[in-house]
Amino acid sequence: MGGGERERILTGIRPTGPLHLGHYAGALENWLRLQREYDCHFLIADYQVSDYADDFARVRESVWEVALDWLAVGLDPEESCFVIESLVPEHAELGAWLSWFLPLGMLQRNPTLKAELAEFGKRSAPVAFFTYPVMQAVNILMPRAHLVPVGEDQMPHIEMTRELARRFNRQFREVFPEPRGLVGRVPRLVGLDGRAKMSKSLGNAIDLGDDADTVARKVRGMFTDPTRLRATDPGHVEGNPVFLYHDAFNPDADEVADLKERYAKGRVGDVEVKEKLTRALNALLDPMRERRAHHEAHMDGVRDALEAGTARARARARETMALVREALEVDYLAGPPPARGRA
Repeated sequence: MGGGERERILTGIRPTGPLHLGHYAGALENWLRLQREYDCHFLIADYQVSDYADDFARVRESVWEVALDWLAVGLDPEESCFVIESLVPEHAELGAWLSWFLPLGMLQRNPTLKAELAEFGKRSAPVAFFTYPVMQAVNILMPRAHLVPVGEDQMPHIEMTRELARRFNRQFREVFPEPRGLVGRVPRLVGLDGRAKMSKSLGNAIDLGDDADTVARKVRGMFTDPTRLRATDPGHVEGNPVFLYHDAFNPDADEVADLKERYAKGRVGDVEVKEKLTRALNALLDPMRERRAHHEAHMDGVRDALEAGTARARARARETMALVREALEVDYLAGPPPARGRA
């Protein structure tokens, strides 16, 4: 890299609905810091929505929801690229080429893919489900990214992408950096019901766009310690979803420590613990609500951010594809046609 040039980041989110606290803790909080230090490409991965064919209208709406949430948390489209995956057609071209260098066995061993496949149950999974990991690798390699902020469960995919870059570079020529993964401060946030995954489809998430009353209602319904029947019973702090959220989102460490001590001794009830969590969460979300309201009133600005970022990403994609075609020697029309003659 030239002197003064920043390393490049690619990271993204599938447009499956509004973003929630799990996205913030596992990704967006980290992105806010990284956008000041790196050349960031933030991708709306619309090719990779597993139930796309069932509801195109919802995916379309979710693209805008994701962009609004990004702006609400404070991501700056002047500093970074907001990119819509399907509007960069080079993604599909690179996916077609690189799919020849990714063994099926490598996909089948990917634990994230196996877990997601199980969610289909008896339904038949579409072909695109098996090719989307290739597209994820393409997303990373297309801008020639050096760093990929991800959730803990995506680290096997980063290693697969690194291996794909090594295979290509070794067989042809050095085109792609080997990207490094970076896990956020909170690798995985449990759902409000204590399940390992926070998900809108499971109804166990607090959305970044929820109003204060909705946050209070959802926190009141959170799981705590099922063995604790009365406020005077000693309670378990470890693994308790309410305290996991306090650790993740309450900046008052002394307050959290006091609540934990009293909870363990049976000197504080769930009501007080949850009320203080609600206060901390709403303090975090209030500035986001204000920014979101501003951008909802100026949707042309949201469109401009997506259009400009996608255009910048496509310009870089053209550069990458020129390098790829040259390395593969498929830039057939780059020079004069070969001489033809009789044997």
